[in-house]
Amino acid sequence: MNTTAPWPYPFWIAHRGAGRLAPENTLAAFRLGARHGWRMFECDARLSADGVPFLLHDDTLERTTSGRGVAGGLPWGELARLDAGAWHSRAHAGEPLPTLENVARFCLANRYLLDIEIKPTPGTEERTGRAVAELAARLWPAGTSAPPLLTSFAPDALRGAQTAAPHLPRGLLLDALRDGWLDTARQLRCAAIVCHHALWDAALVAQVKAAGWRALSYTVNDEWAAERLIRLGTDGIVTDRVDLFSPA
Repeated sequence: MNTTAPWPYPFWIAHRGAGRLAPENTLAAFRLGARHGWRMFECDARLSADGVPFLLHDDTLERTTSGRGVAGGLPWGELARLDAGAWHSRAHAGEPLPTLENVARFCLANRYLLDIEIKPTPGTEERTGRAVAELAARLWPAGTSAPPLLTSFAPDALRGAQTAAPHLPRGLLLDALRDGWLDTARQLRCAAIVCHHALWDAALVAQVKAAGWRALSYTVNDEWAAERLIRLGTDGIVTDRVDLFSPA
């Protein structure tokens, strides 16, 4: 997939389901984002100790669940019993962590699109990338017009995804322009570069598009920043502000 091929994804992508309006990375957040009219969602996927891909941003459980410790060190049976909503608000108390398959089936049933950020527990990069890609490939078989976009800051996770499901589009996430990022993206046969929005300028956009990739940004919550990225000709924005921006 490159800039000469059709890009099946909308410009606007809801961060972790509904940004900050609901507990991130839960089905409640996806439902709320959908009620605001959003049709593509970003989420974070990692592996339980027994190999179940599930949604959680942090390596540890304390910030967004009732659990403690490293999330990837627990089996899914224990993770499934945690409260992933009470930290956000009383209205969401009791909301569980979802499996990636649960969220994927919700999106498939409603024709929503997914940007799955692979968030490996340190030391499980390639295994996590393989597991996420295998699940995605099973649910979105080859030939699907808009399969999930698989992104990660971890090249080894994207390498695992590439090995498991080379037909699924991949995006390299960057919080800085580190030495070798261009070669890494080429080796991984990426479809997109997803940068912290402040990194983009006209020269970088031109460089990325000349390489055949799409230019996406995270996490854009201010109108001035979004307007700048639109003027630069970027291809997508991930935002928390599902209540501010119109996905249309």
